[in-house]
Amino acid sequence: MFIVIDENDRRPIYQQVVDEIKGLIARGVLREGAALPPVRQVAADLGVNLNTIATAYRELQGEGLINIRHGAGAVVASRTASEKTDDELRKPLRAALTQLALAGLPRAEIMSIVTEELRGLLKGAR
Repeated sequence: MFIVIDENDRRPIYQQVVDEIKGLIARGVLREGAALPPVRQVAADLGVNLNTIATAYRELQGEGLINIRHGAGAVVASRTASEKTDDELRKPLRAALTQLALAGLPRAEIMSIVTEELRGLLKGAR
């Protein structure tokens, strides 16, 4: 599992880890049933406190993206088990689009950004 932490990023490290793992799941790099490395290993690899990684794993579990079995580790959950309603899925997209519109970007540029990000996200996905 390849995770990159950006020290200049304003997001907390645990959130960066969450977002990186979400990206790996979305792209199909981490598939349903795939085991995640132990918290201690990820913490050592990234040079961060193990509680930071434990927090990230708990957040992912809370979102239904992974299942944590004490003593057995964490595995990627079934996508169907974590299905959200259409409105729940659109809410963060709506918020991001609102930010782009408030920044004064024209519609064509917003569409270009969305297309580019979607292309990057789905690159290599099944």
